[in-house]
Amino acid sequence: MRGHRMGEFSMYKRVSSRDFTVAADVEDNSVFSQSILDQEIANPSWRLSLPHVLAATLSAFLFGYHLGVVNEPLESISLDLGFNGNTLAEGLVVSTCLGGALIGSLFSGWIADGIGRRRAFQLCALPMIVGASISATTETLAGMLLGRLLVGTGMGLGPPVSSLYVTEVSPPFVRGTYGSFIQIATCLGLMGALFIGIPAREIAGWWRICFWVSTVPAGILALSMMFCAESPHWLYKQGRTAEAEAEFERLLGGAHVKFAMQELSKLDRGDDSDVVHFSELLYGRCFRVVFIGSTLFALQQLSGINAIFYFSSTVFKSAGVPSDLANVFVGIANLSGSVIAMVLMDKLGRKVLLLWSFSGMAVSMGLQVVAASSNMLGSGTLYLSVGGMLMFVFTFAIGAGPVPGLLLPEIFPSRIRAKAMAVCMSVHWVINFFVGLLFLRLLEQLGPRLLYTIFGTFCSMAVVFVKRNVMETKGKSLQEIEIALLPPE
Repeated sequence: MRGHRMGEFSMYKRVSSRDFTVAADVEDNSVFSQSILDQEIANPSWRLSLPHVLAATLSAFLFGYHLGVVNEPLESISLDLGFNGNTLAEGLVVSTCLGGALIGSLFSGWIADGIGRRRAFQLCALPMIVGASISATTETLAGMLLGRLLVGTGMGLGPPVSSLYVTEVSPPFVRGTYGSFIQIATCLGLMGALFIGIPAREIAGWWRICFWVSTVPAGILALSMMFCAESPHWLYKQGRTAEAEAEFERLLGGAHVKFAMQELSKLDRGDDSDVVHFSELLYGRCFRVVFIGSTLFALQQLSGINAIFYFSSTVFKSAGVPSDLANVFVGIANLSGSVIAMVLMDKLGRKVLLLWSFSGMAVSMGLQVVAASSNMLGSGTLYLSVGGMLMFVFTFAIGAGPVPGLLLPEIFPSRIRAKAMAVCMSVHWVINFFVGLLFLRLLEQLGPRLLYTIFGTFCSMAVVFVKRNVMETKGKSLQEIEIALLPPE
C-alpha cells in the first residue's frame, strides 16, 4: 500500500534544496540521491493512524446499534412497560432518539471546536452510557423516553465528530478507505442490535440486556480516547504548534512531520482563532461549500433510503419471507456495498461513487415503480419489488451512504469545518424525521407507484447536482482542497 501511486500522492514529499545540495552538485552521486528521494516520497505508514481511526469508529457502531436496538424487542418493551397496543407510545420509543440526535448535532461543531475532538468523543459516550442505563432499568414509559432522548444526543454528536476526526488524522492516500470504516461500523452496529435482539421474544426481560450491552462499547470509546491522538488540525488552530507536531509524529511518523506542518502553514492562520458566527455559514465566500454539503445530505435522505428501511419488512412479508430473514438480507446488502465502497473509495474517487450510487438508486426505484404497476403478475411483482429493494440498499451503501460524511469534512475550510458539519448534519436529521413521519401517510394517499417515482426523481436530481457541483478530493491534502475551493482573496 505504501508504494501505491507514489506520483499521485505527493503530500508528504519532504525534499529541500539544502538537504540535497551535495547530491545535486556531484553528478556521480545521482543514483544515491535518487534512492534517498524515493525513500522521502513514500507515503506514511497507514498502520500508525489505523488504531486511532478504529477507536473513533466505535461512535459509528454505537450510532447503528441504537438505531436498531428497539426494533426486535419493541413488543416485549411495550408489554413490560404497559403501553402495548398504543402505537403513539411505540412510535415515540423509536423516534425520541431522533429529537435528541438533532440537539446533539446542532451543538456538535461548537463542542468539537471548544474542547477538542477527543473530549467530544468522550462527551458523546457519556449520555449513551447514562441513557442506556436508564432505559435498561426503567419501569415506566417516561423513563424509557428519557433514556432514549439522552442516547439520541450522543447519537447526534458522534457522527459529525467521527467524520471530522477521521478526515483530519488520516493520510490522504487512505483517507477515503478510512472514511468508509464509519459506514461499515454503522452497518455492524445495526446488525449487532438485530442479532442481540433475537431472543427478546422468547426470554422475558431480554430487552434490558440489549440496552446494557451498548454500555460496553460506549465505555471502551470513552477510555480509548484517553490514549488516542488529538487532531493536529485542531491543535494548530489553538496555537499549540508543538503538540500538533507531536501528534503528527504519532500519526504519520517523524519523517513526515515537517511537510505536514508546512501544509498547515500554507493557509492564512490570522483569523482561525476568531469566533465563527452562524451567519458566516449562510452568506459570503463559505456559503457555496455549506450549500453543497447541506444539499448532499438532503438528497441522501430525500432519496427514500430510510423509508425503504421502514417499509422493507412489509415488502418481504408479502413475498413470504420472515422478518428476521428479511433483516439479514437487507443487512448483507448494506454491509457488502459498504465494503466495496471501502475498496474503491481511494481508487475511483468520491465523485464517481456518488454518481454510480445515485444512478443505481434511481434505477432501483424504477424497478419499484414497475413492480407497483397493476399490469404485472403477482409473483413477478414480488420478485421485482424485493430485488429492487435490495439493489437500492446495495447501491446506496456504495456511495450515497458513506461518501457525504467523508466528503464534507474534506471540502469545508479548517476554520468552519466543525460548525459547518453541525449545520449539515442538522439538515440530515430534520429531513430524516419528516420522511419517517410522513412516509406511511403519503404511501396511503399517493400510492406506491407515485411515491417511488418521487424518490427516483430525487435520485436523478442528485446525479445532476453531483456532476455539476462536487469536486474530486481523492489523494489531495485538506489544504490543497481548501485552496482549490476557496482561493485566497
